[in-house]
Amino acid sequence: MKFVRYGRPGVERPGAIDADGKLRDLSRVIKDVTPEVLAPARLQQLRRRDLSRSPLVRGRPRLGCPLAGIGKMVCIGLNYTDHAAEVGMALPKEPTVFIKPPSALCGPDDPIVRPRGSVKLDYEVELGVVIGRDARYVGEADALRYVAGYCLINDVSEREFQMEHGGTTTKGKSADTFGPTGPWLVTPDEAGDPQTLALWTTVNGERRQDGNTGKMIFSVAFLIAYVSRFMSLRAGDVISTGTPAGVGHGAKPPRYLRPGDVVEMGITGLGTQRHKIVEAR
Repeated sequence: MKFVRYGRPGVERPGAIDADGKLRDLSRVIKDVTPEVLAPARLQQLRRRDLSRSPLVRGRPRLGCPLAGIGKMVCIGLNYTDHAAEVGMALPKEPTVFIKPPSALCGPDDPIVRPRGSVKLDYEVELGVVIGRDARYVGEADALRYVAGYCLINDVSEREFQMEHGGTTTKGKSADTFGPTGPWLVTPDEAGDPQTLALWTTVNGERRQDGNTGKMIFSVAFLIAYVSRFMSLRAGDVISTGTPAGVGHGAKPPRYLRPGDVVEMGITGLGTQRHKIVEAR
């Protein structure tokens, strides 16, 4: 099943994409796509629903983040072998973990705002893993049982803020609009094996990233188990699993985003995003 939320920011309605790729309204069935909806029994019930019974949504409304009430977004740095090579870093022995705040989230086609003082704005196409039930000290063999779905995430980054202002990675990852998520939240039965998905990014039509989740250093299952050792994962939390090679920072010379640029990206079966870069007011 492909869940969506559509409408103006702050007043999105719940929906789903049917087998013909059409948007159906689910507001008669659920109030919103919330962590409570992700519970295994509730998801099973919704997956059995005949979407043709739900009203068809006309036109092309704005899509928001496909999940309301995300508690935290746990991000993983340097998790692809080709990305480590392009930035000249050794493969990590353990995952690098940081948090992106919910205030950074936005829709899959909303503008990305370059913050005041930013000169090194960058993109990162990433597979997002949506947790469906509380997880603590999870074993790797059981980890995928805690997944409610998958989604596309752009881990927008400001490299100067991230690397040249001291402190931690978080300050370069947390500005408003630095967490575009969606368009869809896709349940595991439709998404398939999370380690076989192609990821790509273009900037102004030029292909920049062209990767595959099979090149992850740490798999989705390993990451769920690992993160759950250090913090409780709650229903509605998201793990953003790192990006493949081709980021602007890794180019020689670096190629950062500027106002007016258009960034598009996608992941197999999880949809696409399109963003125009705008200057902060």
